[in-house]
Amino acid sequence: MIKRTAMIAVVGRPNVGKSTLVNAMVGEKVSIVTPKPQTTRNRIFGVAERGETQIVFADTPGFHKARTKLGDYMVKVAEESVEDDVDAVCLVVEPKASLGPQEQGLIQRIKAAKVHSVLVINKIDTVEKASLLPVIALYAGEHDFDAVVPVSARRGQGLGELFDELEKFAVEDQQLFPEDMITDQTTRQMCAEIIREKLLLNLQSEVPHGTAVEILSFTEREDGVDEITATIYCERESHKGIIIGKGGEMLKSVGEAARRDMEKLLERKVYLTTRVKVKENWRDSGANLKTLGYSE
Repeated sequence: MIKRTAMIAVVGRPNVGKSTLVNAMVGEKVSIVTPKPQTTRNRIFGVAERGETQIVFADTPGFHKARTKLGDYMVKVAEESVEDDVDAVCLVVEPKASLGPQEQGLIQRIKAAKVHSVLVINKIDTVEKASLLPVIALYAGEHDFDAVVPVSARRGQGLGELFDELEKFAVEDQQLFPEDMITDQTTRQMCAEIIREKLLLNLQSEVPHGTAVEILSFTEREDGVDEITATIYCERESHKGIIIGKGGEMLKSVGEAARRDMEKLLERKVYLTTRVKVKENWRDSGANLKTLGYSE
């Protein structure tokens, strides 16, 4: 029975491994993961239970210099995640003794919010242990973190120690999410994100960053098959051609990879239909952003 809860915001610059960390802590894939920056666009909650404690992780977009209205929205989500009523903030950084404006900005917000904070040094499997000392010293000079925990989210190293530290911030309260619920995302949202992940993994350059996915229909058929229809939006006619590919091969490849992941998620057979439409400059359109779920 859950008796204590903790809400933890997970913040950092793009590509430091925030989503990989949240997935590892939850023990299930709740956020899509790619090597490309700005993969996460919305705040996504992942739920983990440890004994009588429920810890809710808020995965956030990478803190970056925005160039579009979508970017403004993503930065706002990251900023507000620190300022919201959370019990602690995990600032995730790479194992480099380099503190950029993104980290400085987030540290200033942590200080202003007067919230508990843990410095999580990720990707420790890529460096020698001794090289972590200057990283710890650099950040300790910027802020008095409640704890510093080196981890490798990808390999599962240090996660137990991080859980131990985060449990200290839990408060006596009823559970925030029902048992067996691991994320606040709907099935439709997760399926849309799966398709967007495959676009990011398969497409190069700026094209995948200008895509959005909308699930138009989701039908559970009597024969045990989920029939899903999705529209992929892009910003230019030339991008549409790249996404479809020669003879439709790229779109077919994206669809097949997405369908396999959807079947794992839903534990049912999936019949997926995708189409591509152009919405010019949708990332700078308030109306389009709202329609696609990128607005408060």
